[in-house]
Amino acid sequence: MPNIQMVDLQGQYQHIKDEIQESFDEILNTSSFINGNYVKRFEKALSTYLEVKHVIPCGNGTDALQASLMALELNTGDEVITTNFTFASTIEVILLLGLTPVLVDIEADSFNICPKSIEKRVTEKTKAIIPVHLFGQAANMEAIIDIAHKNQLHVIEDNAQALGADYKFNNGKVQKTGTIGCIGTTSFFPSKNLGCYGDGGAIFTNNDNLASKLRSIVNHGMSRRYYHDRIGMNSRLDSLQAAVLYTKLQYLDQYNESRRKAAILYDQRFINEPLIKTPKRIYCNHEDSCKNKHCNDSECKTHVFHQYTLILDPSIDRDELSDFLKEKDIPHGIYYPLGLHQQKAYQHPINQNINFPITEKHCKSVISLPMHTELTQEQINEIASTVLTFLGKGKEKEKEKEKEKEK
Repeated sequence: MPNIQMVDLQGQYQHIKDEIQESFDEILNTSSFINGNYVKRFEKALSTYLEVKHVIPCGNGTDALQASLMALELNTGDEVITTNFTFASTIEVILLLGLTPVLVDIEADSFNICPKSIEKRVTEKTKAIIPVHLFGQAANMEAIIDIAHKNQLHVIEDNAQALGADYKFNNGKVQKTGTIGCIGTTSFFPSKNLGCYGDGGAIFTNNDNLASKLRSIVNHGMSRRYYHDRIGMNSRLDSLQAAVLYTKLQYLDQYNESRRKAAILYDQRFINEPLIKTPKRIYCNHEDSCKNKHCNDSECKTHVFHQYTLILDPSIDRDELSDFLKEKDIPHGIYYPLGLHQQKAYQHPINQNINFPITEKHCKSVISLPMHTELTQEQINEIASTVLTFLGKGKEKEKEKEKEKEK
């Protein structure tokens, strides 16, 4: 059995090696390294895939978020509501622009921002909401959009972990995550579901005016060469990365399906283990059982499994499990060990004296197992067996402690 990887980019590359090399040769022979044909091809292809009017490529996912906030022309001190349980870039760009981050707690089952918590923190200063489709699971966009409409707020979707996921509205309408708010953003970091071989990102919108601003912002504020209409930034997707993404986009649905199948195999191994909660597929609008367990329906695409994240029972020592997996050469991740409100860099008075019970609970109990397109059933069995072996040892220890008490 091949060594287990957290993300097997090398294995994935072998399947598309010839296509990648052919596109690289074309770019190298023409020397069209910036804003070349492949950037335009990829932009058009992604626009078609997402069924969104405008795709603006940029340098990375963090730049995509920052440019989006800049395009909204918010003022210093304006409040932006976002989730407390996410990667740092979401709050980082808010603070860099002199805006005020308002953190809210998450839903226990989906790991995503809680709409009820959003409503409680809307004020006259609130101007935008940034939901994050965390771990590949679509957030509750219908509720979020309703809140935004009632309060005249902008919605920027952080779709860095969920490209290709569907969101299903109650009326049956289906829309790709990242295309529901006024602006959507994504990252093409190599480990993402659609990743390049370096840094890259993109912004999506159906708004012509915002698209024009965004194209200008990511190109030094220029609308035409050497005419700077606004403060901008230097954030471009280069041609080599665009070529990788153009090739891999053709396989994105296949990649996401491979991840879903791997998730189902994991689910089946853990289904009888009460000390573990496996990822739920929320907002898929299938049968009720689908909302509470894993979904075997091949049409269920509300979760594209950027990560496969378990919630451990409080009785389990997550650090001991992590050490055990390391001993057995099983890669894993802890996303995230702290809520943003607990990070030294992001302390802000507006978030003090606010309780985030679900975030804090999950920070102590989540662990993510290997998830990628090349996982085999044999590897999944090995990973799951190792986790279950640890849990079995823990149960034996508890029995021994009980026996000692009885004595």
